[in-house]
Amino acid sequence: MMTIIQSAGDFSPLIWFGLKTAQVLGFVIVLALLVAALVLADRKIWAAVQMRKGPNVVGAFGLLQTIADALKFFFKEIIIPDGSDKFLFIIAPVITLVMAFVAWAVIPVAPGWVISDINIGVLYVLAISSLGVYGIIIGGWASNSKYPFMGALRSAAQMISYEVSIGFIILTVIFVTGTMNLTEIVDAQKGGFWNWHMFYLNVMDNPWNILLFPILFYMGILFFISALAESNRPPFDLPEAESELVAGYQVEYSSTPFLMYFFGEYVNIMLLCGMMTILFLGGWHAPVDLGFQFLPPVFWFFIKCAFLFWMFAMVKAIVPRYRYDQLMRLGWKVFLPTSLFAVFAVATWVTFLGDKVA
Repeated sequence: MMTIIQSAGDFSPLIWFGLKTAQVLGFVIVLALLVAALVLADRKIWAAVQMRKGPNVVGAFGLLQTIADALKFFFKEIIIPDGSDKFLFIIAPVITLVMAFVAWAVIPVAPGWVISDINIGVLYVLAISSLGVYGIIIGGWASNSKYPFMGALRSAAQMISYEVSIGFIILTVIFVTGTMNLTEIVDAQKGGFWNWHMFYLNVMDNPWNILLFPILFYMGILFFISALAESNRPPFDLPEAESELVAGYQVEYSSTPFLMYFFGEYVNIMLLCGMMTILFLGGWHAPVDLGFQFLPPVFWFFIKCAFLFWMFAMVKAIVPRYRYDQLMRLGWKVFLPTSLFAVFAVATWVTFLGDKVA
């Protein structure tokens, strides 16, 4: 796909622009359909854990329930509070949704299946995901109500706290692979699951790799937990704690603006599942290298992301919510020092024992 677009760009900028636009639109449509599927899966998994059926009326087995909910939100009246900043009130969910989609520009889902394969892909994702919090802060402040504002402040503190840990966790992967290009990080894990960073057990190339296994495995677990906090998923859904803040930063929102917040949250969840797949689970590579792909690479990527989302849903269903002081203590007193130590340990390994780093 990328090869065709690049060759077309060599002949005509207009053709290149048209193909690139079609590629972006196709990517957005696929993400939108996946959001609908994930919302339904989230509700079905939660229902199964609680021994309920979940959505089962609209469409066969309830498959059209998410579409019906989206149409309901789309056609409802947009209510804007009198005392709010109307421009910021409307633009805030747009910022959240746009930043969620834009971050996917550098995510490779298969060889050549990426909108922009830049060398600083990791830095780009961190920068864009950091900008997404502005949509939440602006929405809470523009509502001119204390409860949305409290939820927005909670979200800002929570996301900043765990972005620090995520940054250090990703540094350990960058040190091992020697690159910030996401495609190259995936290619560094080819050959089987023992080359994946989550299970770094390839002692044939370097016997000292065994020392990295416990560190990178633990970093993978920390990344998963930090991703829960970064996306405001239970048990870290403090910005939306219904029993404490009514409904959090979006309590004054209805109709399409609320749908944008909801949509952006699930796109961010998919992004974090994709990032963990790329950084720790081998991306589109099969668990065992048989010399040929018996499934297309994009299916392996999708299967791994689906498994991670299933883990997200299971945590939501079975783990009770943290108190806010427990949330911040975990981020600053456990995850931060642990990830800092891991950065020091991996950097030491690369300097003295590593022989395959680019």
